[in-house]
Amino acid sequence: MSEADFWGGRRTLIKQVLRAFTADDTVRFFQDLNVPLHEEADGKLFPDSHRARDVLDALLGAVGGAGARLLTEHRVLGIEPADGGFSVTTSKGAIACRRVVLATGGRSLPKTGSDGAGFDFARRLGHTIVATTPALAPLLLDAVDGKAGKPVLSGVSHDVELCVWVDGRIAIRLTGAMLWTHFGVSGPVVLNASRHWLRARLEGRDVKVTVNMCLPETFDSLERRWAAPGSARPAGSIVSAVSAFVPSSVAADLVGRLSIAPSRTLAQLTRVERRTLIHALTQWPLAVSGSRGYNYAEATAGGVALDEVTMAAMESKVRAGLYLVGEVLDVDGRLGGFNFQWAWSTAYVAGRALAER
Repeated sequence: MSEADFWGGRRTLIKQVLRAFTADDTVRFFQDLNVPLHEEADGKLFPDSHRARDVLDALLGAVGGAGARLLTEHRVLGIEPADGGFSVTTSKGAIACRRVVLATGGRSLPKTGSDGAGFDFARRLGHTIVATTPALAPLLLDAVDGKAGKPVLSGVSHDVELCVWVDGRIAIRLTGAMLWTHFGVSGPVVLNASRHWLRARLEGRDVKVTVNMCLPETFDSLERRWAAPGSARPAGSIVSAVSAFVPSSVAADLVGRLSIAPSRTLAQLTRVERRTLIHALTQWPLAVSGSRGYNYAEATAGGVALDEVTMAAMESKVRAGLYLVGEVLDVDGRLGGFNFQWAWSTAYVAGRALAER
């Protein structure tokens, strides 16, 4: 866990918060709530019981144990400064308070309540909102690349490297599993790449995505391998040769797109055909047309600008007594629990500051 796992606001500010409450602190926190955690692939932490409900029950129990009151069915409609504090208008009436913590989430998965209302509250209280986009969202492929989502490939997953190109240059390289779907592509590497494609498009920049399907090979290394005298399996079919790097269904689809007879062998390809095939394997363009949106996104990119928040307390520099934590801020992490950690860390910093006050 480090600031390099996050995007959005300045990483020096993100680092400051993460140091205040680390992943190890999270483990100890839940252990104290009788929810022991264990580590799985890629450092992900899960309760030993594998029950999300245990996490929820522990947090709700801790709220009650701290003497706090949880008011359900009180939808917040507005927050206004009043008498040295705030007046919080809800569907059940107004609540007067000295301090407010905005922990509303972003816009992703709005059915859970994170419908973007927190951004409007912050804006009305004087904050700048960095324009938002979905993050960690599956990507759609347009009709030009529609075959990629046809049933024969839907459900097929394999490891790739995705490159997001912005204004003709590679902005970021990401590796991981990519899943072909009926609408386009998903999987961990696609979810991580989605925010970069969406942010670039929001800014009106020229953006594209290419995929290298044969890691760790590059164009040059694969060219040397296949062009060398006595190269491996020179008499094997092209589909068989490509299947050494990708699932056979993907290999057949790729060769078909290049209009190369699948029964031909590597040895029978011309130099131009061989290089065309290698280029397709190492830099295939994905015709991305958009994402599945906030309903399917696991996080939101954008939010309250970090330079308007005192990170040592998570208190607003614009409105005294207002604190902001979690996804309402302009920070989004990669897939794997990092957005949860940002929520824990910012909440701890805000809670400690409130206790000191």
